[in-house]
Amino acid sequence: MNSVLSSEQIEKRWDELETDAKQSGYFLNPDPVFTKGLVEGLLINSDRYGYESCPCRLSYGEEKIDRDIICPCDYRDDDLVEFGACFCGLYVSEEISLQKKLTPVVPERRPPISQLQKDKLSFHISGNLPYPVFRCKVCGYLCARNNPPEKCPICKVGKERFELFLK
Repeated sequence: MNSVLSSEQIEKRWDELETDAKQSGYFLNPDPVFTKGLVEGLLINSDRYGYESCPCRLSYGEEKIDRDIICPCDYRDDDLVEFGACFCGLYVSEEISLQKKLTPVVPERRPPISQLQKDKLSFHISGNLPYPVFRCKVCGYLCARNNPPEKCPICKVGKERFELFLK
């Protein structure tokens, strides 16, 4: 495990996240000190667990259980739609990105994981999908989540170009 991350490692990962966010129609928090702290947390978790779990949430250290909080987490898009930022504040709305609005405090959406839930996390298909599936009518991109993304990560059209594909 790396005990100390270099500023070059943090800058490199920040640049990668920024490029990916822009290409996918998302925005990173405009506060560089805050954002670099989150990026450092992602890198520490990657080194610790082998995956970039959210630096602001408790990870169980088992990828199968933590899949929902591997950045970008499953809750990001719903948080962005409702609050304008994700739980940890790494991803923000365009309005916040342009510093026209303050970053809000976002309540935790992740349900508590009881031992019973842990035992049931085999992720098999039972015929009932946990999320509706949306399809981009332009490029065919499919995503399973509560709402379609603000912008299609493939062709960049707005969420109004998505249709409900499966319930």
